[in-house]
Amino acid sequence: MPDNNVTEQNNEYLLEKTLAGSDPELHKRFRDTVFAVQKILSRYRLLFPEYTDHSELHSLTVIDSCNQLIGRKQMARLNSDEIYILLLSSYLHDSGMGIGEKDYEEFKDRLDADSYFRVHPDAGITDFVRDYHNEFSGMFIEKYAGLFEFPGDEYTFAVKQVVRGHRKTDLFDEKEYPSSFILPNGNIVCLPYLAALIRLADEIDVAASRNPLVLFDLGMIHNAKSLMEHKKLAAVEAMEMTEEAFILTAKTEEEEIRQSLLEMVDKMQGTLDLCRDVIHKRTDFILTQKRVVLDLR
Repeated sequence: MPDNNVTEQNNEYLLEKTLAGSDPELHKRFRDTVFAVQKILSRYRLLFPEYTDHSELHSLTVIDSCNQLIGRKQMARLNSDEIYILLLSSYLHDSGMGIGEKDYEEFKDRLDADSYFRVHPDAGITDFVRDYHNEFSGMFIEKYAGLFEFPGDEYTFAVKQVVRGHRKTDLFDEKEYPSSFILPNGNIVCLPYLAALIRLADEIDVAASRNPLVLFDLGMIHNAKSLMEHKKLAAVEAMEMTEEAFILTAKTEEEEIRQSLLEMVDKMQGTLDLCRDVIHKRTDFILTQKRVVLDLR
Protein backbone atom coordinates (compact mmCIF):
# COMPACT_ATOMS: atom_id res chain seq x y z
CA MET A 1 0.00 0.00 0.00
CA PRO A 2 1.51 3.39 -0.98
CA ASP A 3 2.28 5.87 1.77
CA ASN A 4 0.23 9.03 1.28
CA ASN A 5 2.67 11.12 3.33
CA VAL A 6 4.55 13.13 0.72
CA THR A 7 7.22 14.48 3.08
CA GLU A 8 9.51 11.64 2.05
CA GLN A 9 13.19 11.55 2.90
CA ASN A 10 14.17 11.44 -0.78
CA ASN A 11 12.48 14.81 -1.42
CA GLU A 12 14.77 16.67 0.99
CA TYR A 13 16.87 19.35 -0.74
CA LEU A 14 15.34 18.19 -4.02
CA LEU A 15 15.36 21.61 -5.67
CA GLU A 16 18.95 22.36 -4.76
CA LYS A 17 20.24 18.89 -5.64
CA THR A 18 18.49 19.05 -9.00
CA LEU A 19 19.95 22.47 -9.77
CA ALA A 20 23.44 21.36 -8.74
CA GLY A 21 23.21 18.41 -11.11
CA SER A 22 21.66 20.22 -14.07
CA ASP A 23 23.50 23.56 -13.97
CA PRO A 24 26.49 23.78 -11.58
CA GLU A 25 27.24 27.40 -12.56
CA LEU A 26 23.69 28.55 -11.78
CA HIS A 27 23.81 26.57 -8.54
CA LYS A 28 27.00 28.39 -7.56
CA ARG A 29 25.28 31.72 -8.24
CA PHE A 30 22.46 30.64 -5.96
CA ARG A 31 24.82 29.58 -3.15
CA ASP A 32 26.79 32.84 -3.41
CA THR A 33 23.56 34.84 -3.14
CA VAL A 34 22.40 32.84 -0.12
CA PHE A 35 25.66 33.68 1.65
CA ALA A 36 25.18 37.38 0.86
CA VAL A 37 21.55 37.65 2.04
CA GLN A 38 21.61 35.80 5.36
CA LYS A 39 22.27 38.93 7.40
CA ILE A 40 19.72 40.86 5.33
CA LEU A 41 16.99 38.39 6.24
CA SER A 42 17.77 38.64 9.97
CA ARG A 43 17.30 42.42 9.92
CA TYR A 44 13.51 42.00 10.14
CA ARG A 45 13.97 41.85 13.93
CA LEU A 46 14.90 45.54 13.96
CA LEU A 47 11.34 46.46 12.96
CA PHE A 48 9.56 43.37 14.30
CA PRO A 49 11.35 42.18 17.47
CA GLU A 50 8.27 40.25 18.64
CA TYR A 51 7.18 38.91 15.25
CA THR A 52 7.20 35.27 14.16
CA ASP A 53 10.38 34.08 12.50
CA HIS A 54 11.08 35.54 9.05
CA SER A 55 14.79 34.71 8.88
CA GLU A 56 16.60 32.27 6.62
CA LEU A 57 15.16 29.46 8.78
CA HIS A 58 11.68 30.36 7.54
CA SER A 59 13.03 30.53 3.99
CA LEU A 60 14.43 27.01 4.34
CA THR A 61 11.05 25.75 5.54
CA VAL A 62 9.37 27.36 2.52
CA ILE A 63 11.88 25.64 0.22
CA ASP A 64 11.30 22.31 1.94
CA SER A 65 7.54 22.66 1.47
CA CYS A 66 8.07 23.53 -2.21
CA ASN A 67 10.12 20.32 -2.56
CA GLN A 68 7.19 18.29 -1.23
CA LEU A 69 4.54 20.16 -3.23
CA ILE A 70 6.42 19.68 -6.49
CA GLY A 71 7.59 16.10 -5.98
CA ARG A 72 10.01 14.16 -8.16
CA LYS A 73 7.71 13.65 -11.13
CA GLN A 74 6.95 17.34 -11.58
CA MET A 75 10.50 18.38 -10.64
CA ALA A 76 11.68 16.70 -13.84
CA ARG A 77 9.51 19.15 -15.80
CA LEU A 78 11.16 22.25 -14.31
CA ASN A 79 14.17 23.66 -16.13
CA SER A 80 17.25 24.86 -14.25
CA ASP A 81 16.24 28.52 -14.54
CA GLU A 82 12.83 27.88 -12.98
CA ILE A 83 14.49 26.06 -10.09
CA TYR A 84 17.02 28.86 -9.61
CA ILE A 85 14.28 31.51 -9.63
CA LEU A 86 12.13 29.53 -7.19
CA LEU A 87 15.02 28.95 -4.78
CA LEU A 88 16.09 32.60 -4.77
CA SER A 89 12.50 33.81 -4.47
CA SER A 90 12.01 31.53 -1.48
CA TYR A 91 15.02 33.07 0.22
CA LEU A 92 14.15 36.66 -0.64
CA HIS A 93 10.36 36.73 -0.28
CA ASP A 94 10.49 38.45 3.14
CA SER A 95 13.53 40.65 2.50
CA GLY A 96 11.30 43.74 2.54
CA MET A 97 10.59 43.29 6.24
CA GLY A 98 14.12 44.35 7.09
CA ILE A 99 14.53 47.43 4.91
CA GLY A 100 16.44 50.39 6.31
CA GLU A 101 15.18 53.92 6.80
CA LYS A 102 16.59 55.26 3.53
CA ASP A 103 15.00 52.49 1.48
CA TYR A 104 11.71 52.95 3.31
CA GLU A 105 11.68 56.67 2.48
CA GLU A 106 12.45 55.86 -1.15
CA PHE A 107 9.86 53.10 -1.52
CA LYS A 108 6.92 54.31 0.57
CA ASP A 109 5.64 56.90 -1.90
CA ARG A 110 5.52 54.29 -4.66
CA LEU A 111 3.06 52.42 -2.43
CA ASP A 112 1.02 55.57 -1.67
CA ALA A 113 1.84 55.66 2.04
CA ASP A 114 -0.21 58.85 2.53
CA SER A 115 -3.40 57.08 1.47
CA TYR A 116 -2.62 54.12 3.72
CA PHE A 117 -2.19 56.27 6.81
CA ARG A 118 -5.31 58.29 6.02
CA VAL A 119 -7.31 55.07 5.98
CA HIS A 120 -5.43 53.69 9.01
CA PRO A 121 -4.81 56.75 11.23
CA ASP A 122 -3.66 54.65 14.19
CA ALA A 123 -1.16 52.62 12.15
CA GLY A 124 2.60 52.99 12.40
CA ILE A 125 5.44 52.35 9.98
CA THR A 126 5.69 48.72 11.11
CA ASP A 127 2.01 48.18 10.23
CA PHE A 128 2.55 49.61 6.76
CA VAL A 129 5.68 47.56 6.13
CA ARG A 130 4.01 44.38 7.38
CA ASP A 131 0.90 44.89 5.23
CA TYR A 132 2.96 45.54 2.09
CA HIS A 133 6.16 43.67 2.81
CA ASN A 134 5.83 41.66 -0.41
CA GLU A 135 5.94 44.93 -2.38
CA PHE A 136 8.82 46.26 -0.29
CA SER A 137 10.62 42.97 -0.99
CA GLY A 138 10.05 43.39 -4.72
CA MET A 139 11.43 46.93 -4.75
CA PHE A 140 14.38 45.88 -2.59
CA ILE A 141 15.25 43.10 -5.04
CA GLU A 142 14.96 45.45 -8.00
CA LYS A 143 17.19 48.08 -6.40
CA TYR A 144 19.88 45.68 -5.20
CA ALA A 145 19.85 43.26 -8.14
CA GLY A 146 23.59 43.81 -8.56
CA LEU A 147 24.22 42.50 -5.05
CA PHE A 148 22.34 39.31 -5.88
CA GLU A 149 24.27 38.86 -9.16
CA PHE A 150 21.29 37.78 -11.23
CA PRO A 151 22.33 36.57 -14.71
CA GLY A 152 20.30 39.37 -16.34
CA ASP A 153 17.37 41.78 -16.09
CA GLU A 154 14.90 39.07 -17.06
CA TYR A 155 15.91 37.07 -13.98
CA THR A 156 15.52 40.15 -11.81
CA PHE A 157 11.99 40.61 -13.12
CA ALA A 158 11.12 36.95 -12.59
CA VAL A 159 12.41 36.81 -9.02
CA LYS A 160 10.77 40.13 -8.18
CA GLN A 161 7.38 38.97 -9.47
CA VAL A 162 7.50 35.60 -7.74
CA VAL A 163 8.49 37.31 -4.48
CA ARG A 164 5.66 39.84 -4.81
CA GLY A 165 3.31 36.96 -5.54
CA HIS A 166 3.70 35.31 -2.15
CA ARG A 167 0.75 37.41 -1.00
CA LYS A 168 -1.99 39.74 -2.26
CA THR A 169 -1.01 40.11 -5.94
CA ASP A 170 -3.28 38.83 -8.71
CA LEU A 171 -1.74 35.60 -9.98
CA PHE A 172 -4.27 35.51 -12.82
CA ASP A 173 -2.80 38.69 -14.32
CA GLU A 174 -1.06 37.52 -17.52
CA LYS A 175 0.97 40.73 -17.79
CA GLU A 176 2.33 40.49 -14.25
CA TYR A 177 2.56 36.70 -14.22
CA PRO A 178 2.98 35.35 -17.76
CA SER A 179 2.65 31.59 -17.98
CA SER A 180 5.45 31.45 -20.56
CA PHE A 181 8.06 34.05 -19.64
CA ILE A 182 10.95 33.62 -22.08
CA LEU A 183 14.55 34.10 -20.93
CA PRO A 184 17.39 35.12 -23.29
CA ASN A 185 18.65 31.52 -23.38
CA GLY A 186 15.26 30.34 -24.64
CA ASN A 187 14.15 28.70 -21.40
CA ILE A 188 10.52 29.31 -20.48
CA VAL A 189 9.56 30.18 -16.89
CA CYS A 190 6.03 29.56 -15.63
CA LEU A 191 5.69 32.48 -13.22
CA PRO A 192 2.16 31.75 -11.89
CA TYR A 193 3.21 28.25 -10.85
CA LEU A 194 6.31 29.43 -9.00
CA ALA A 195 4.41 32.25 -7.28
CA ALA A 196 1.55 29.94 -6.28
CA LEU A 197 4.03 27.47 -4.79
CA ILE A 198 5.66 30.11 -2.60
CA ARG A 199 2.33 31.61 -1.58
CA LEU A 200 1.09 28.24 -0.39
CA ALA A 201 4.40 27.16 1.18
CA ASP A 202 4.54 30.42 3.11
CA GLU A 203 0.93 30.04 4.28
CA ILE A 204 1.39 26.55 5.69
CA ASP A 205 4.48 27.38 7.76
CA VAL A 206 2.53 27.51 11.02
CA ALA A 207 4.00 24.81 13.25
CA ALA A 208 5.42 25.82 16.64
CA SER A 209 8.94 25.09 15.40
CA ARG A 210 8.75 28.26 13.28
CA ASN A 211 9.36 30.41 16.35
CA PRO A 212 12.78 30.75 17.97
CA LEU A 213 12.66 29.01 21.34
CA VAL A 214 13.31 32.26 23.18
CA LEU A 215 9.94 33.52 21.98
CA PHE A 216 8.21 30.67 23.75
CA ASP A 217 8.87 32.64 26.94
CA LEU A 218 5.61 34.50 26.40
CA GLY A 219 6.43 36.84 29.28
CA MET A 220 8.93 38.53 26.97
CA ILE A 221 6.17 39.58 24.55
CA HIS A 222 4.35 42.79 25.40
CA ASN A 223 2.27 43.46 22.29
CA ALA A 224 -1.17 41.87 22.69
CA LYS A 225 -1.52 40.99 19.00
CA SER A 226 1.94 39.41 18.88
CA LEU A 227 1.25 37.50 22.08
CA MET A 228 -1.93 36.00 20.63
CA GLU A 229 -0.11 35.06 17.42
CA HIS A 230 2.67 33.29 19.30
CA LYS A 231 0.27 31.46 21.60
CA LYS A 232 -1.69 30.29 18.56
CA LEU A 233 1.39 29.02 16.72
CA ALA A 234 2.80 27.48 19.89
CA ALA A 235 -0.39 25.38 20.07
CA VAL A 236 0.31 23.85 16.63
CA GLU A 237 2.31 20.75 17.44
CA ALA A 238 2.77 19.53 13.87
CA MET A 239 1.84 20.12 10.23
CA GLU A 240 1.76 16.98 8.09
CA MET A 241 1.54 17.19 4.32
CA THR A 242 -0.10 14.30 2.50
CA GLU A 243 -1.10 13.98 -1.14
CA GLU A 244 -4.64 14.96 -0.22
CA ALA A 245 -4.36 17.46 2.61
CA PHE A 246 -2.40 19.56 5.07
CA ILE A 247 -3.12 18.20 8.54
CA LEU A 248 -2.49 20.47 11.52
CA THR A 249 -2.32 18.89 14.96
CA ALA A 250 -2.94 21.42 17.71
CA LYS A 251 -3.55 21.35 21.44
CA THR A 252 -4.97 24.09 23.64
CA GLU A 253 -7.53 24.55 26.38
CA GLU A 254 -8.01 28.27 25.74
CA GLU A 255 -11.18 29.02 23.81
CA GLU A 256 -9.75 32.21 22.34
CA ILE A 257 -6.82 30.26 20.93
CA ARG A 258 -9.15 27.56 19.58
CA GLN A 259 -11.16 30.17 17.70
CA SER A 260 -8.00 31.78 16.39
CA LEU A 261 -6.81 28.39 15.09
CA LEU A 262 -10.12 27.81 13.31
CA GLU A 263 -9.85 31.23 11.65
CA MET A 264 -6.26 30.46 10.61
CA VAL A 265 -7.30 27.18 9.01
CA ASP A 266 -10.10 28.94 7.11
CA LYS A 267 -7.54 31.42 5.78
CA MET A 268 -5.18 28.60 4.82
CA GLN A 269 -7.99 26.83 2.99
CA GLY A 270 -8.72 30.02 1.06
CA THR A 271 -5.09 30.29 0.00
CA LEU A 272 -5.02 26.61 -0.99
CA ASP A 273 -8.19 27.02 -3.07
CA LEU A 274 -6.75 30.05 -4.84
CA CYS A 275 -3.41 28.37 -5.57
CA ARG A 276 -5.14 25.24 -6.85
CA ASP A 277 -7.27 27.38 -9.16
CA VAL A 278 -4.25 29.31 -10.48
CA ILE A 279 -2.22 26.17 -11.11
CA HIS A 280 -5.15 24.34 -12.73
CA LYS A 281 -6.19 27.19 -15.01
CA ARG A 282 -2.87 28.83 -15.86
CA THR A 283 -0.31 26.02 -15.90
CA ASP A 284 0.28 22.42 -16.97
CA PHE A 285 1.29 21.44 -13.43
CA ILE A 286 -0.89 19.93 -10.71
CA LEU A 287 -1.46 20.47 -7.01
CA THR A 288 -2.88 17.37 -5.35
CA GLN A 289 -3.74 18.79 -1.94
CA LYS A 290 -7.38 19.84 -1.58
CA ARG A 291 -8.06 20.34 2.11
CA VAL A 292 -6.64 21.89 5.27
CA VAL A 293 -7.57 19.76 8.26
CA LEU A 294 -7.35 20.81 11.89
CA ASP A 295 -6.92 18.03 14.46
CA LEU A 296 -7.70 20.07 17.58
CA ARG A 297 -7.16 18.30 20.88
